[in-house]
Amino acid sequence: MKYPIVLHTDNGVSYGVTVPDIPGCFSAGDTFDEALEMAEEAIFSHLELILEDGEDIPLASPIAELKDNPDYRDGVWAIVNVDITPLLGKSEKINVTLPHLLITKIDKVVAANPKYKSRSGFLAEASKRVLNLS
Repeated sequence: MKYPIVLHTDNGVSYGVTVPDIPGCFSAGDTFDEALEMAEEAIFSHLELILEDGEDIPLASPIAELKDNPDYRDGVWAIVNVDITPLLGKSEKINVTLPHLLITKIDKVVAANPKYKSRSGFLAEASKRVLNLS
C-alpha cells in the first residue's frame, strides 16, 4: 500500500516524517534514506495496531489534496510503499461462481502475466486494488 509522507528538516542533517493519512504516525531518521525506511516501519506498526483495534486501514490521499496544508509547508513529499500482506491474515479457500467469458479473460491475463501465478492470485490482486489495499 502506498502512502504519501512529508519530510521536514531544520538542519539538513536529521529528518522528521509525518504520515498525514494515519493520525499519530510520525517517524524520523538521521538521513533522508533512513527517514524513508523508518517511515515504512512506523506505517506498518500503526496499521497493525489499527487492525488489532478492529478498524479499517485508512486510504491514502493524493499528495495534491495534502500539499497545501500549512502543517506541511516547506516539506518534501515522498511515497512509501508498505507491504501489508502479512497483515491480511492467512489465505482461505472459497468457491466463486463467475460467467464463462470472465473466466476466459482472467485465464488469458494469468497466462500472459506470471506474477499472478493462478486465478486465485489474479482475483486476490484485483480485490486488493479495488479495496485500496495495494
